Amino acid sequence: MRILRFSPCPRIVSIQQDFICLKAVKIVFNLADYDYELPESLIAQHPAPQRDASRLLVLDRRNTRIEHRLFRDIVYYLKEGDLLVINDTKVFPARLQGKTTNDKTVEILLLSPPQPENGHPGQARVMCLAKKSKALRAGHEIHFSESLHGVVLEPAGAGRIRMSLFWEGDMGGILAELGQTPLPPYIKRNGRPSPEDVHRYQTIFAQKTGAVAAPTAGLHFTEKLLGEIKERGVNITAITLHVGYGTFAPVRVSNIRQHKMHAEYYEISDESARIIHETRARGNSVLAVGTTTTRALESASDENGRIQNPKGLTDIFIYPGYKFKAIGHLLTNFHLPRSTLLMLVSALAGREKILRAYQEAVKKQYRFFSYGDAMLIW
Repeated sequence: MRILRFSPCPRIVSIQQDFICLKAVKIVFNLADYDYELPESLIAQHPAPQRDASRLLVLDRRNTRIEHRLFRDIVYYLKEGDLLVINDTKVFPARLQGKTTNDKTVEILLLSPPQPENGHPGQARVMCLAKKSKALRAGHEIHFSESLHGVVLEPAGAGRIRMSLFWEGDMGGILAELGQTPLPPYIKRNGRPSPEDVHRYQTIFAQKTGAVAAPTAGLHFTEKLLGEIKERGVNITAITLHVGYGTFAPVRVSNIRQHKMHAEYYEISDESARIIHETRARGNSVLAVGTTTTRALESASDENGRIQNPKGLTDIFIYPGYKFKAIGHLLTNFHLPRSTLLMLVSALAGREKILRAYQEAVKKQYRFFSYGDAMLIW
């Protein structure tokens, strides 16, 4: 990673290959400009002892003021009539280990829960990520247990394979027994994820199974804290976006505009849409809990911020230059260098403001990524 250097932007309008500069606002499309230095020791390997005891960095976009708080202090930034929008997706135990017919160990990550095919209750076609996927060929069998095995159909590129799964009994119960919590690769474990991971890599409001990664901004909330937020007259509503493996997919192109996102399923109920519209009509704030909530709301909304496409697949890629339609503020964790999530928060607050805030977080020894601390962009 490189040392960040910020250069002033001339007060002119110009268009170049790697950035657009409009007055004093520099919109950068060069991947290398979304890098920052992060000591490995600041990558959180375990959650805070209590969910709401994480730290909270508050960035005021208007004046670039930064405040350092505890997460539970978020209540002081919300007022009566404001709206907290959460993502109620639930992580399923998507990581499986099996053996090939020649006794080689194979690890796969299911990219969505298996859905039985019509007329075949114990059979499903699934897309997976596979370690050492190049060694797997069409027709190879993988044995997971006496009740579950798979047959490779074909490689699908980028480490993915298509596979037919065959099982006996209840698939939910089989995954609960055999599957592992799909922790991100930067969280290191010797062997299986711990019982702590099973509990803490899940929000307390997780309801709808389908995610292979947690909506991590929501991990900090407790029932007590949500109760305190409601007592202040703040409304809370849930939407769903099933977080896919694309949340970890690196950007491999130097011009970020050429990056393609993986599609994810989202759904917004009529009731949630109504509450969002009423909040905006009153002039109150809509606080999105996490980048996943943000992507769902922005995908579903028209230019006036009204929900017009309440469910479907979204591959929206939000980066600087994007005009937000639905959200006012964002609660999020600290994101990986050069990641699409870092680009999203840069679109909301400005790249230089975000990178300066990240420099401050490193200086103050904040904990980064999924199990790390939080950031409120106000």
